Amino acid sequence: MGHRLSKIYTRTGDAGTTGLGDGSRASKDSARIHALGDVDELNTLLGVLLGVGVPAEMAAAVLEIQHDLFDLGGELSIPGSSLLAANAVARLERLIDGYNEALPPLKEFVLPGGNAAAAACHVARAVCRRAERAIVAISAATLVSEPTLRYINRLSDLLFVLARVLARAQGGQEVMWDRSRFAPSAD
Repeated sequence: MGHRLSKIYTRTGDAGTTGLGDGSRASKDSARIHALGDVDELNTLLGVLLGVGVPAEMAAAVLEIQHDLFDLGGELSIPGSSLLAANAVARLERLIDGYNEALPPLKEFVLPGGNAAAAACHVARAVCRRAERAIVAISAATLVSEPTLRYINRLSDLLFVLARVLARAQGGQEVMWDRSRFAPSAD
């Protein structure tokens, strides 16, 4: 295989359009490009999460997810294509079930934080939800595979569970929303 990025700047996007994987061009402010950007930002945040440091088993899962997100981005870049592995959603569900099994049930909402890794994971979760909204938006106008929609939804669930696990790592704790702060006054 030749060099895929032998030249970094091409000048083809100077007029506000960018090339898609199928050779067509799209406005850089189109819904499809917003969705691609959100998926790219999510992938970048997963790289930050890995840089902060997570257990080796979790790091391997996150690296696999980064590859999945490249495939998902390819699907968004080539309208009508299907590149995400058939077992990708099931793999996420197994990870969710495995990590969630050791967590106590929630009685309150979790506030983002706990430690640097958990906070990075919460940021990735929030961007994943934005990417999901963007993908759903383009699915109203063009074909987006059902596995892609399911994958991005499950991924935000997994990131929430991973954030909980990371917040509790090494004796840490999750930060819970304190509903008593808003108790009705006696006046």
